[in-house]
Amino acid sequence: MSLTRAEAEHRASVLTVSSYDVELDLAASEETFGSVTTIRFRSERAATFVDVKPRALHAVRLDGQPLDVARLADGRIPLDLAAGDHELVVEAAMGFRNDGEGLHRSVDPVDGRAYVYGMSFMDAAPSVFACFDQPDLKAPYSMRVTAPADWLVVGNAPALEDGTDGATKQWTLGPTPPLATYFVTLVAGPYHLIRDEHDGIPLGLSSRQSLAATLDREADELLTLTRQSFDELHRLFGVRYPFGDYHQAFVPEFNAGAMENPGCVTIRDPLLFEGSSTRADRSFRAALIAHEMAHQWFGNIVTPQWWDDLWLNESFAEYMGYRVIADATEYADGWLHQSYARRTWGITADQRPTTHPVAGNAAPDALSALQNFDGISYARGSNVLRQLAHRLGDDAFLGGVREHFDLHRFGNATMHDLFASWERAAGGESLDGFVKDWLLTPGADRLDLDRAAGVVRRRSPAAHPADRRHELTVAVHGPDGWTQRPFVVDGPTTPFDVGDAPVLLDATETTWAVCPPDALTMAVLPALAPAMTDPQLRATMWNSVRLGLFEGALTPAQVAELLATAPPVEDTADGVRNLLPWVLETVLPIAPAGTTERFHAAVRRAAEAAQAGSELQLSAFRATVLSAADAAELERWAAGEDLPAGIVDDSDLRWKARRRLAEIGATDRAALDAALDAERSGATTVHHARAVSSLPTTEAKEFAWARATGEVSVPNYEVKAAGNGMWQAGQRDLTAPFAAAYFDQLGTIVGAHQGWVQGEVVEAYFPITHLDDATEAAAVAALEGDLPGAVRRRLTDRLDDLRRRRAVL
Repeated sequence: MSLTRAEAEHRASVLTVSSYDVELDLAASEETFGSVTTIRFRSERAATFVDVKPRALHAVRLDGQPLDVARLADGRIPLDLAAGDHELVVEAAMGFRNDGEGLHRSVDPVDGRAYVYGMSFMDAAPSVFACFDQPDLKAPYSMRVTAPADWLVVGNAPALEDGTDGATKQWTLGPTPPLATYFVTLVAGPYHLIRDEHDGIPLGLSSRQSLAATLDREADELLTLTRQSFDELHRLFGVRYPFGDYHQAFVPEFNAGAMENPGCVTIRDPLLFEGSSTRADRSFRAALIAHEMAHQWFGNIVTPQWWDDLWLNESFAEYMGYRVIADATEYADGWLHQSYARRTWGITADQRPTTHPVAGNAAPDALSALQNFDGISYARGSNVLRQLAHRLGDDAFLGGVREHFDLHRFGNATMHDLFASWERAAGGESLDGFVKDWLLTPGADRLDLDRAAGVVRRRSPAAHPADRRHELTVAVHGPDGWTQRPFVVDGPTTPFDVGDAPVLLDATETTWAVCPPDALTMAVLPALAPAMTDPQLRATMWNSVRLGLFEGALTPAQVAELLATAPPVEDTADGVRNLLPWVLETVLPIAPAGTTERFHAAVRRAAEAAQAGSELQLSAFRATVLSAADAAELERWAAGEDLPAGIVDDSDLRWKARRRLAEIGATDRAALDAALDAERSGATTVHHARAVSSLPTTEAKEFAWARATGEVSVPNYEVKAAGNGMWQAGQRDLTAPFAAAYFDQLGTIVGAHQGWVQGEVVEAYFPITHLDDATEAAAVAALEGDLPGAVRRRLTDRLDDLRRRRAVL
């Protein structure tokens, strides 16, 4: 049962939590761990409850008196409280998890050693310790942890060794400053550790032992980014980082990019880049590091009162993360990478039936709020804050933020509290209209050039009318190439006469709108794009094309022409990083016959023309591998042979070749298994799952299906990878029974997973290649049933994808 807003408001009105003491025994079992929680709090006379989700509940004592453990129901223990001070003690056995939530336990396939980390976000904390699980009941935490003697323990406060009995070691942590329950974490295992210090702040990095050499190689860049980001954030905010140590733990099988736990940020360990990486990969990681650091102020010092204001955390950290890396690190082109990595993600989410306001979602419960952690909360919110900073100027923008930190330090606040501070800093200027148009009204405007009428037309979604002013830059192509000039759209039609010149609206992507190329521009882009040298304009072009296809303003055939003459590898490495999956998974399956071959020829030419050893060569060659059809050539690449000069043989590239061999039916399960046995790691296990699932055999699809239904239990990354590999456009006859089974067995699929992974599985296993009436009708019928919020949201979005793809066929 997920906490409702009404329940949270009542509980906050009758409770004040003083402290948490949590004892965890991680050494007793591989399946469960001991958890003893002591909560001290003051209450009004009231009936309420404490949240706990144990494998076995051993004892509950309120003020020294035992409560009946049989009262536990739906993860809650009822409490009948007299007015005054109380002490609640809950003793339980909790289960380790393998879905990236709660206390996740992962066994490294390289050396068989176990690693643990905590993810308490959104309903997961009670599976680790008993708590009043809501963001506005903050309290200090102390922990005592028993772990195997060779383990390292890190958490929200410095961990001190506190004795050993030979086989195990005890650690103490805290007390911390007041924290919300969803920030509480613990990282424990035989992790490789690097320590450093900057400006009086102890710094740490950790990873699995099998990644120790990789972490050692990456440490200098990671620590440099951390130091630079601290200096810039201290300068911008005028408030010192207050949580003691700052540790960044690279952990396995993490669902999100990272989590901003105060003092101990957890980051998905593929971001250590075992194999080759591009500047774009590193720019993305740099922005993520700065994003989580910005959260230490916006989210951790001041925490939203309820989940529907959590957009502020993400939007603010998104904006500050890219601003910090652009202004204070080597990644001065950070905003360009943001264009590729985030913008289309946000606008497509904003155009779906499931769109929602950035703010004021009135989420009725915690799990409903989780569904709104999407491109709208991150990318659109960031864009809006960037517009606001430009409108107010830094003195007022940052002045309001500093006041907000001062007024609500270690407490909770709402969006209205923050905007009140901004209005005061701006001399009393009202921001009500800005909030209404940009934060409270969902849906992106669409801006279209009407050449015949000589105007730009602005229209907002019919269901969400708005009157937004767009300040943007337009790029017009003429005899001297592309020129840019400012332009304001401030009404349903705005005069704009450019004759027959090609045009790209919102060339610098400063506003928030869908701006598809008009027919004339799209017709000439295949000829113009190869000579387009402005990186931001190229990003705008590709985002406009992607959104144009999504909106049905462009056809797959039009996009195919652009792919054949100016494939994304001629762009930046970040363009490839984000555009190649779109090309392979969205465009090519619905493009005219022969498009894959034309695209392959284009990226191959780009790889051959690129400087040996350059990022452009690597990006183009990756695209070459993933679109190839020559089995003998792919076999050589999979063996690390016959690679172009400058391309370094690495595991990621070899597995891309094996995946492509599987997709075209030129390998088999035995060969993939043998390759995994020869090179077993966390990353190769995931590659293997996707490759096996891509094979054109019934056995391969059953391999994937067993992971969807829970018949075979594997970690979260493998489950999703198998789903992504299952649906191949050329295998529709083979997958037709599974397409029907998806809807027939949806209840089984949903019941086999929980939390974050539940939604991921519903999305990954949706039969998106079956673009037919039967699949659409089955999806519509499924949505008429009683579904969990995460399932309904993902299923609705996939149905929307299906309908949009069918519409442009």
